[in-house]
Amino acid sequence: MATAVRSTASAQKTSESVFLWEGKDKHGKIVRGELRAGSATVVTVTMRRQGILVTKIKKKSFRSGKKISDKDITLFTRQLATMMKAGVPLLQSFDIVAKGHSNPSVSKLIQDIRSDVETGTSLNQAFRKYPLYFDHLFCNLVSAGEQAGILEDLLTRLAIYKEKTIAIKAKIKSALFYPVAILAVAFIVTAVIMIWVVPAFKDVFKSFGADLPTPTLFVMAISDFVVAYWYLIFGGLFAGLYFFFQSWRRSIKMQRYMDRLLLKAPIFGEVIRKATIARWTRTLATMFAAGVPLVESLDSVGGAAGNAVYMDATKAIQNEVSTGTSLTAAMQNADIFPNMVTQMVSIGEESGSLDEMLGKVADFYENEVDEAVASLSSLMEPLIMVILGVLIGGLVVAMYLPIFKLGSVVG
Repeated sequence: MATAVRSTASAQKTSESVFLWEGKDKHGKIVRGELRAGSATVVTVTMRRQGILVTKIKKKSFRSGKKISDKDITLFTRQLATMMKAGVPLLQSFDIVAKGHSNPSVSKLIQDIRSDVETGTSLNQAFRKYPLYFDHLFCNLVSAGEQAGILEDLLTRLAIYKEKTIAIKAKIKSALFYPVAILAVAFIVTAVIMIWVVPAFKDVFKSFGADLPTPTLFVMAISDFVVAYWYLIFGGLFAGLYFFFQSWRRSIKMQRYMDRLLLKAPIFGEVIRKATIARWTRTLATMFAAGVPLVESLDSVGGAAGNAVYMDATKAIQNEVSTGTSLTAAMQNADIFPNMVTQMVSIGEESGSLDEMLGKVADFYENEVDEAVASLSSLMEPLIMVILGVLIGGLVVAMYLPIFKLGSVVG
């Protein structure tokens, strides 16, 4: 019976809504505010006890906002850490952050978590109800902070970790975006030339009554094929890309293959490797500094690295460490970490400052990623210009060769 009563009370608490109210205080001054309650009647009664006569009341509706991104969660973590460091109570911190967020979806998520915490659920358990936004690492660190009584410090560490992770991902995306965008534009321009420009020249060349140069005939044959089967070409291309990315996202086997392939890719492979090592060491440093045991920390590190090769290697390292092998030896056996990384880890283990050494390794590789991206940008620009010049310039020259030939004959 007692369990049933508690369940009912919990359900009622969870079903509370936010109400906007307007009323007059004892001096007749109009005041406004919002209150979380089970019904409008509860709001009226509550405000009456505070000497306020409610004249208007309505349920606050949460508009369907944008999708919740990693940046939103990072900002929420930073704001919550700042509030708690300033001495603001946890529930009040949730209210302040929820009201100040520009994305209604995030505001609703925060209010839902607040409701769970208000009913007595621990903060890490409340976060675990939303694995789409709060991963295993996030919840483990919050749990460690709650148990050690240093939640605000752990939230600050989490915010720093997520900010650095987002920064690395943004740099990798910026390195890839430029060449992909240029190649997409080149594809569109080439398609326009093949479908509309070349057929127009073909009609002009019919009146020449002379043999056309081989490059021109070759380009015209390609144009005829593109014009006749453009729907199959574009449809097949877009369908192929769609199914490729879908299988990459959904198939574990495909993900492992692509992760291995990306690490071996020329130019970009080294950047991706450095970014992966930076994330790996940063995650382990954050977990270990929070007091999470090494074996348990490695449980979250593999997934946070974002690469199947390092995920598999982390599992092997975890198994070796759990049987008494040192972290340095286990990492050397994995054979995927540079010598500098294992040496720094060895120094950290011997001096008892593993988290500090891992943090320095992460800083080093994050700087390496910055420099690599800057070098890539300067390298890719002339390379792409050459490719575009050869492609577009070749098409233009091929179509103007008959005109040059005609001009020399007339001359």
